[in-house]
Amino acid sequence: MPRVYIGLGSNLDDPRQQLESALQSLEQLPATDLVAVSSFYTSDSLSPGQPRYTNAVAALDSALEPIALLDALQSIENAQGRVRKERWGARTLDLDILLYGDQVIDEPRLKVPHYHMQARPFVLYPLAELVPADFLLADQRPLTQLLADCPFVGLERL
Repeated sequence: MPRVYIGLGSNLDDPRQQLESALQSLEQLPATDLVAVSSFYTSDSLSPGQPRYTNAVAALDSALEPIALLDALQSIENAQGRVRKERWGARTLDLDILLYGDQVIDEPRLKVPHYHMQARPFVLYPLAELVPADFLLADQRPLTQLLADCPFVGLERL
């Protein structure tokens, strides 16, 4: 089964509890094992005036195909009250497929590696807790370089 990395984020309705509930739901996915979870972090919102986010990254081993996994993640988001009004708006839960094994995916609904992860410290630093120091993304970018280019600014490890 491919190793899949999922970014988790929430800034509404008790964000830490939203992530805990999402992790419980990830454990229940068919043909999927929750392998590890990073520390939780708080981070500034990408949009001004929003509450800070709580973020983490989870590692899964999953036999679900990428789009089936995406559908399952969106079902979890919806079950936890996710409303899609505006891009980068406040949300109860955001679950993003960051990496799916060694696959590069470019489909209308899914881009892997996640298309903005290189600019998001709230993704890179939790991910770095779960992978070896010499980790390469599927597109062969070294995580160490992404970390060097994306300082630990606006983050607080919980």
